[in-house]
Amino acid sequence: MPTSPAEQSDAIRGVTFIRLRQFEDSRGHFFETYRRGWIPGAREMVQGNCSFSKAGVLRGMHYHLNQADLWVVSSGRVRAALFDMRRSSPTRGRSQVIEMGESNLIAVYVPRGIAHGFYALTDSVMNYLVDELYDNSDERGVRWDDPAMGIDWQVQAPILSERDRQNPLLAEVAAADIPP
Repeated sequence: MPTSPAEQSDAIRGVTFIRLRQFEDSRGHFFETYRRGWIPGAREMVQGNCSFSKAGVLRGMHYHLNQADLWVVSSGRVRAALFDMRRSSPTRGRSQVIEMGESNLIAVYVPRGIAHGFYALTDSVMNYLVDELYDNSDERGVRWDDPAMGIDWQVQAPILSERDRQNPLLAEVAAADIPP
């Protein structure tokens, strides 16, 4: 039984939110970022990554055909966005936006085929685990501000990588790149 309650997303099937318990004392604070039992049926996580983002940076939207992610913001605050691209999903085409970090200490499990991105509201550190080793041939993207995804980022001119500037619109994504 997890020490933190896990909740399935109402908007996107398979996305899981885990409320993290923080313990504080005069030295600072501590919280667990992962337990295997928090996401029953998920594949084992095999690689950990850490992303440092300055306030105003938007990373995304990215998705994978073969990899799931588990996100935790360990410092700062981000606005995370999710979009279900999976052809066979009953929630295909739905989006969800959630704030993560100091004001909402949660972990988010992002299944394969869910486009995901985040906007750093403050300087932020995101730690994430993945269930496949890095493979750039599995990197996919879709334009962060495509109106077809219905995501309200509440942002006008974010700082983007060149890769994210080049991401196609959803309508331009090749059929072979749409997850099953």
